[in-house]
Amino acid sequence: MATGNSRKRGGVFLAQALARKKIAKVFTLCGGFINPVLEGLHESEISVINTPHEQVAGHMADAWTRISNEPAVCLVGPEGFANAVPAMLEAFGNRSPVLFITGSSTLRRRGANGFKEVDDVSIAAPITKASSLVTDGRRIPEFIDKAYYASITGEPGPVHVSVPVDLLYSTYDDNEVWQERPFDHSPKPSQRCSPNAEGLRALTNLLVAAKRPLFIVGRGVSWASARSELSELANRNGIPVLNAPYHPKVLSNDDPAFLGLADIHLYTPAQFALQECDLAVVVGCRLDNMLNFGNPPFFRTDLTVVTVNGSSTECIENHAAELQVLGDPKLVLAELANALESTRGKQDRRWLEENIARRDLWFRETREYVANDERLHQGHGIHPLRLSWSLLEGLGHTDWFIIDGGDTHFWSEIALNLARRPLRGILQPGPYSLLGPGVAFATTAKLRHPQAHVVLLSGDGAFLNGGLSIEVAFQEQLPITVVIDNNNGLGSISQQQVRLFGTEFKTRFRDIPFHKLFEGLGGAGEIVQEHEELMPALRRAMHSGKPYCLNVRTRSVASPLVEALLDRRAKSSIE
Repeated sequence: MATGNSRKRGGVFLAQALARKKIAKVFTLCGGFINPVLEGLHESEISVINTPHEQVAGHMADAWTRISNEPAVCLVGPEGFANAVPAMLEAFGNRSPVLFITGSSTLRRRGANGFKEVDDVSIAAPITKASSLVTDGRRIPEFIDKAYYASITGEPGPVHVSVPVDLLYSTYDDNEVWQERPFDHSPKPSQRCSPNAEGLRALTNLLVAAKRPLFIVGRGVSWASARSELSELANRNGIPVLNAPYHPKVLSNDDPAFLGLADIHLYTPAQFALQECDLAVVVGCRLDNMLNFGNPPFFRTDLTVVTVNGSSTECIENHAAELQVLGDPKLVLAELANALESTRGKQDRRWLEENIARRDLWFRETREYVANDERLHQGHGIHPLRLSWSLLEGLGHTDWFIIDGGDTHFWSEIALNLARRPLRGILQPGPYSLLGPGVAFATTAKLRHPQAHVVLLSGDGAFLNGGLSIEVAFQEQLPITVVIDNNNGLGSISQQQVRLFGTEFKTRFRDIPFHKLFEGLGGAGEIVQEHEELMPALRRAMHSGKPYCLNVRTRSVASPLVEALLDRRAKSSIE
């Protein structure tokens, strides 16, 4: 057996296992438990981003996977694991393939209340695809291999691996660690599920017969890199496309077939599309609460609903649909395009054109609403819809728009439907609606695309939740623009309080000079009081070459989604 320099610490072998998988980024908060891994990352020349908080590290790893469509790593110590749990939840909601690796308490004394002992495996299990404990240092590469492929196979998602600190510090010989299969640890592509022939044939027949088909699409299409297949199929056959709420934006805003969000409150023309379609094909997402579990009034009772998913787990979750098609979305959409090309003939585009006409009418009515509101409330703060809409008008096709907050998010979704500008990318919190990941998301977008302008629109409450992660932007010299939708409080919560019990309670903030925080850290910022000041300030911010804060005075205005939510909760109240 080899001796001497062939012996390395377990943490070094862990880092080598990541290097062999060509992991590009590891996000962490450096700590003593994980120092052997950091040693190996340094030797392997893997880029490490050190953050001020483990939750920030987790959010940045999550954002990296959303932007790059490849796994990333969040590396934390045992107490840091607790801090990373919210980011783990966010990644789980968005099905992001993040490897959460925890340096944990010693294996030798496990179960005896060892130093910083946390049952991290059990805690992580419900919010990851898999959670495991390494029990032998020589098996570290095996566990990393399994975690990597678990994260990207079938429906993607986060995976947790706990490695006891005594295994990370112990030394092992090369031959002990790499002597078992697989001998080749280079990354291999995820397995794609071929379309079920019977299900594909049934779906093709339904599409041929349909006069008013509709696509509702989600993250599964993005992960399968199937945007071009979807766009070609929808545009060639005149099929409108709606994006499932809280899912990544699948098609570009300027795609002719893309209408907007599948939400009748934030995009009211969606109600016409949903109620008048004669076939709904849901691709790459689940019939969950965002789609009312497939039930009325979101879908009609007499409507045929078909789901297309790349894993059997998702198909089981979508058991309510009349037809479940198992198959990778990219392969299914390509097969459908070929089949419809020869069987459906020349398409009647009146269904798509009618939906576009209703969208354009909604656009004119909303624009008139904003203009009237500005006349009525001149000098009393900018309407949050006007703020997000104007920011989008100031961005180009290579730029990123990041959203964080409650009402800020809802109004921004409306603005995205209004602006219809092509952007490089859009990021927002997933279905758990976490507050605070926006700065981490924006910093990561700039890290991945340094030449792009990255603009984050954050509610003031959301920024107070996660804003100190802006230090990473300074540390890594990433000039992002942070726009604070500053209405001095938790707007959507106070709106609910006023409706439910007549007054707001504990939701107001003091007048916080957010721009001064940026100046104190070495950046720049300014206050924006009126709409006319916004675009010149945005240009100054985007070209300043440093992290920049626009502290924008806005009014708290209940979004249509909050109004509907309040009405529904009021009606369902138990007296």
